[in-house]
Formats: sequence, structure tokens, C-alpha cells
Amino acid sequence: MGLPLGFRELGQVDYEPVWHAMQRFTDTRAVDTPDEIWLLEHCPVFTQGQAGKAEHVLFPGDIPVVQVDRGGQVTYHGPGQLVAYLLLDVRRSGMGVRELVSRIERSLIDLLASYGVSANAKPDAPGVYVDGAKIASLGLRVRNGRCFHGLALNVDMDLQPFQRINPCGYAGLAMTQLADQIGGALDISEVSARLREQLFKHLDYEQQQSLAGAIVC
Repeated sequence: MGLPLGFRELGQVDYEPVWHAMQRFTDTRAVDTPDEIWLLEHCPVFTQGQAGKAEHVLFPGDIPVVQVDRGGQVTYHGPGQLVAYLLLDVRRSGMGVRELVSRIERSLIDLLASYGVSANAKPDAPGVYVDGAKIASLGLRVRNGRCFHGLALNVDMDLQPFQRINPCGYAGLAMTQLADQIGGALDISEVSARLREQLFKHLDYEQQQSLAGAIVC
């Protein structure tokens, strides 16, 4: 694509201000606005997608539950999980949503392969899996041909909160993370850099641009 793909590294931030910033970016972008990817970690939160059912939130305890406008059901975000929000003009790219999802999944699979971890996607359950356990979740919203929300990769985090929900609506779904797969601690900034490269490659951009981290929340 001729326009650059911009990246913002936002650090650890609360969920709702970033969600609303994504909505504003999507609603106000022009036909020539470059696409962006925001990379970050969230403070602990459960998010319930548009198709979410209350019975899949088992016992949230002190972790807030936020009803959001992405696809899918309930998931958990917390420190040590790498989140990438994909603010893309899908119509301009010429890709269909299914193709976009497949390219994102392939980016994650190749990222994990760079650490020696073999992973796969499932046609009936978006996301990426290692030996049947989910390591990355995916949920998008497309509005007026532009998408927001994105992916969440479990890097080196506390997985216990996933036991308080039926992740993605699946009771008993096993969750895993990259640190457990390689048997050691990880620098999430290094994982983020590798993910940026894979997304840039698989989404077919011709140039990438580092943007100032701050956004108006």
C-alpha cells in the first residue's frame, strides 16, 4: 500500500480511554488518513463483545467488566499481555474481512515460530492456538469500511483471571502464553517489535512510520 503504516507504543494504559480514542480515530479519519497500529498493555479488565452472553462471565471479582463494540464474546486483558489495535481502512486495502483475519493470524503464527513455538489457527474459532490451548485472541469491529479493535497475545502474564470467565464463550478453554512455551521470561518490548514486523509484512505495507506514543484520550 502506498500510505505508510504508523505504529504507536502506548505502554500500560486503562482500557476505556483507549477504546474511545479508537472510536474517534475511526469516525473522524479521512479517505487519505494513514492506517495505524497501537501496541500496548492494559490494566486488568474483562471485555464483553457484542455477541457476549452474561453467563460466560463466571465470577469477575474485583476486575471490571466492560461491554464493548467488537465482535466475539468475553476475554481478559492484563499486564504482560501484548495488545495490538488495528486501525485500518479495510475498504481501501481491497481485502475482505476474512482475509484480513487470516493475515493477522498468520502474523501471530510467524511471530511465535520466530521463538520456536508451533501454532495454528482454527477456521471455526478466530485466534491462534498451541496444542489446543489459546495463546492469542482476535476481535474486530468494521464501521464504514474501517476497522478497529484487534488482537491480544498472552506473553508473560497472570493467566488466573481467565478462570473467572469462559474465554471467548468456550467453557473450559485452556489458555497458554509465550513465556510458558519457551520456558523463560520475556521482554514484551522485544515481542512487540517482532509483531510489528510481521504485521507490516503480512498486511502488505510498503513503509512503516513510528509515531509519538501519546494519544488524546
